[in-house]
Amino acid sequence: MRPDGKVTLAVTGGIGSGKSLVCSFFRQRGVPVYDSDSRTKALYEEIPGLLGRISRAVGTDVTDGNGRLDRKALAEAVFSSPSRLKMLEDMVYPEVRRDFEAWRRENFEAGERLVIMESALVLEKPFFRDLFDRILLVDAPVALRMERAMRRDSADEAAIARRMAGQKLLNCISDGKTVPDADFILVNDGDANELEKKTDEIYRKLINSSGQ
Repeated sequence: MRPDGKVTLAVTGGIGSGKSLVCSFFRQRGVPVYDSDSRTKALYEEIPGLLGRISRAVGTDVTDGNGRLDRKALAEAVFSSPSRLKMLEDMVYPEVRRDFEAWRRENFEAGERLVIMESALVLEKPFFRDLFDRILLVDAPVALRMERAMRRDSADEAAIARRMAGQKLLNCISDGKTVPDADFILVNDGDANELEKKTDEIYRKLINSSGQ
């Protein structure tokens, strides 16, 4: 925790874990939440020249006819090439970090004492780890996560399995093969009401620790 008692919490979890629902419960309690996925997508087009730099780095144009990000072209360019993916991360992650730090500063200056980043990456990417005072992992058995994601996205098992394959650490945690580096572990194996109660318990602990 910071010397001033203000708390930055990371909420993380794999596909189908329920981390977005947990974040919605925090929002209902007035806690600002930074959605790293949506902000990253926005930054591709908000930062002048970023798409051009990415295109040159990965060796192919990742824009559409209107000069906006072509997500399919980007995925095809980097996700089968670890070296290209690393180049993309090296360009984008610092921008996300700066954006989050500015957002956090504005919220703390406005009087907030608890802020959250929602991200699936924080346990797998040490680049972001020092931003957080506490980490909350939302977890569930892999089979249950798969079932939820298939239902939510109207997708078949093979499609969800391909997406989950990119979250090896989170899958190992769900399978009990790895002990997570997290301050709170919220097991989401019940219904939404149960999940909200568990979230509220953690919320009260955080508020008490921040002195609110």
